Amino acid sequence: MPKTNQSNEQTRLLLVTSLILLCWAGSSFAESPIVEIPRLTLNSALKIAKTALLTCQHKGISVAVTLLDRGGNVQVILRDTLASDLTLAISRDKAYTALSFNTPTADLGERAKSPLGRMPRMAMFAGGLPIHAGGTLVGAIGVSGAPSGDTDAICAKAGVDSLQTDLDMAGG
Repeated sequence: MPKTNQSNEQTRLLLVTSLILLCWAGSSFAESPIVEIPRLTLNSALKIAKTALLTCQHKGISVAVTLLDRGGNVQVILRDTLASDLTLAISRDKAYTALSFNTPTADLGERAKSPLGRMPRMAMFAGGLPIHAGGTLVGAIGVSGAPSGDTDAICAKAGVDSLQTDLDMAGG
């Protein structure tokens, strides 16, 4: 008789454990093992970057524009004829910083005083903007070369605004 009780207890334990494992396995298989990351098309990225560059050109200013995808990779880089080489690095750093913090670089002035402000590639002054599609971060733009970061930011915003309605409709 003791063996039967022990056998019944083991059977129950095995059944309960099996049910728990089945439930856990079922829930984990319902979740996709792949993460989809929304990205701008090349034509969309070009439109944003070109609009930013042309906006500064119309003001008589030569700039560089860098547009990064969500992964921080350069998708588009444009440099006006008279923009210095330095504007390339700064525009990329502005885009990188805006992407990393998911906020306009002009809003990061206080953080520039912290240890984060001394990290490589951090450009915590105006001219970098995150790009969102339907509330989802899809990239960032950085503009450099204007006499002030505020003008860089105006040009970057013009670029993003040129496609923002389409981005909002796309969802992300």
